[in-house]
Amino acid sequence: MSVETLNLVAAIEAAAARLDAAGVSYGHGTTNAFDEAAWLVLWRLGLPLDALDEVAERLLNADEQAAIDALIQQRIDSRRPAAYLTQEAWLQGVSFHVDERVIVPRSLIAEPLADGTLDAWLSEHTRQVLDLCTGNGSLAVLAAMAWPEVQVDAADISDDALAVARINVDRHGLADRIRLLHSDGLAALPGPYDLVLCNPPYVNSASMAALPAEYRAEPALALAGGEDGMDFIRRLLAELPQRLSPHGVLVLEIGHEREHFEAAFPALAPVWLPTSAGDDQVLLLDRDALGALSVS
Repeated sequence: MSVETLNLVAAIEAAAARLDAAGVSYGHGTTNAFDEAAWLVLWRLGLPLDALDEVAERLLNADEQAAIDALIQQRIDSRRPAAYLTQEAWLQGVSFHVDERVIVPRSLIAEPLADGTLDAWLSEHTRQVLDLCTGNGSLAVLAAMAWPEVQVDAADISDDALAVARINVDRHGLADRIRLLHSDGLAALPGPYDLVLCNPPYVNSASMAALPAEYRAEPALALAGGEDGMDFIRRLLAELPQRLSPHGVLVLEIGHEREHFEAAFPALAPVWLPTSAGDDQVLLLDRDALGALSVS
């Protein structure tokens, strides 16, 4: 029986239909079946991810079709995020290595970092930056790229995560400006820091229990934030003022946990930074604002 010859865009559309029919979940670099399929198909064929328009009509041979079919089936059967299959993820147009030792980088902090929003909160004194819960090191790399004059500490409790971060720091030639540190929260980080970026574990227990399989494939250590999602953040906010410089600021991602954040810290009045996911998922606190927090 002859196999119908597909062009590349038709193969992507067929793959997208299979992904949708299988009920896979997105959110690790794409938000829909077509984009997920395009990523996997282009990667499998060794084509640039931004080359779809140029190669859309290219006909596929039988071996290429078989390779695509196998990869799409692997995505369906394993429920692993596409980034784990390709071992690559992109954040603000920058490529990063990723594997199962870290969560797939998708922090919304990358947006105000890259688009210049955070620049208004920095000063000529900003020299020491901390990326806490660095994971694969993506925010640390983006910070070093955005501000050539700063030094960055990238810290995590996971040695596995730090090993992946090392790959990315070296890939982007930033080993002289990014220091990788093992630390349980701020414990091994004396500071003082002028800017702290933190995408911590903040998913509450009920949400953790309801996560799709793709998210459960990621290290729970980097996601689970306790009953209300605020366990790590409570420690951080209690300890951070002593680690900040007088003009220091914290940029903190809390995802969909604003209600829990405000219940846990009613005395705080953060600045909410706009992102593509809304204006209530990334917040900024300076040292003065943190001083309003009374620690019981």
